[in-house]
Amino acid sequence: MRTKNFIVPHDFTDVANIALDHAIATAKPLGAEIYLLHVVAKEKDIKDADKKLEAIIEVNTSSVKLIPSIRLGNIFEGIGEFAAEHHAELIFMGTHGAHGWQHVTGMNALKVITRSSVPFIIVQAKTAKETGYDDIVVPLDLNKETKQKLAIVANLAKYFKSRVHVITPEETDEFLRHQVKANVVFAKKYFAEREIEVTTTIISGSGFDKKVVKHAVDVNADLIAIMNLNKNSVLGVLASTHEEYIITNEAQIPTLIMNPIEGSFSFAADFN
Repeated sequence: MRTKNFIVPHDFTDVANIALDHAIATAKPLGAEIYLLHVVAKEKDIKDADKKLEAIIEVNTSSVKLIPSIRLGNIFEGIGEFAAEHHAELIFMGTHGAHGWQHVTGMNALKVITRSSVPFIIVQAKTAKETGYDDIVVPLDLNKETKQKLAIVANLAKYFKSRVHVITPEETDEFLRHQVKANVVFAKKYFAEREIEVTTTIISGSGFDKKVVKHAVDVNADLIAIMNLNKNSVLGVLASTHEEYIITNEAQIPTLIMNPIEGSFSFAADFN
């Protein structure tokens, strides 16, 4: 049986180390390995990058296997391609408030995510808990693609014995309100069948993205799970203000984000 693996793109910054901590906390109960990936633009930078990766591995005392990897190219394509080649389950990446590869911003993080079929967990400065993700907030709107994230959330929740908090926007239109109710019923049944504790909340008013973050703070969430619904838009990530707001939220709660999968979905890994 193939060993599960995660990827941590590392730019030798503190927030990349925090992303590595999150990956290790998730990998331990799964027996997964972690590829520590650095992307360089020029061949002359490979040797120095390799030394830095080895130094990170040397000081790491966890029982999780870390594999140093150097990729020549650019981060916007290299990370997704590397993840696909290695059949990775998750990518853990840190984001900063400045510009450039050394400081990946929320918008740049979305550009990387758009080119990947593998889900990401984006972290800021909030370190991983030893118990992992105890509480996970799942926004669920009327886009049919948002249901696809339930499988990966369920897998994480099973291993960490997490509580899942489904939050949906209130709709004034009777037909749309019925659809929201149907989505909530679907989610409750989905998690209940997997013996996962779940709560549901309907939020009224505008600014759903801001209310998602507020709800996550209120329930002391360790993770927010969203979809990148702008993947196929003409403007691409340039129109993804809601996603960027959530992954760079002021509470610094890590965000699980994935692209919609065409056709029927199945998070086949099921981590088992």
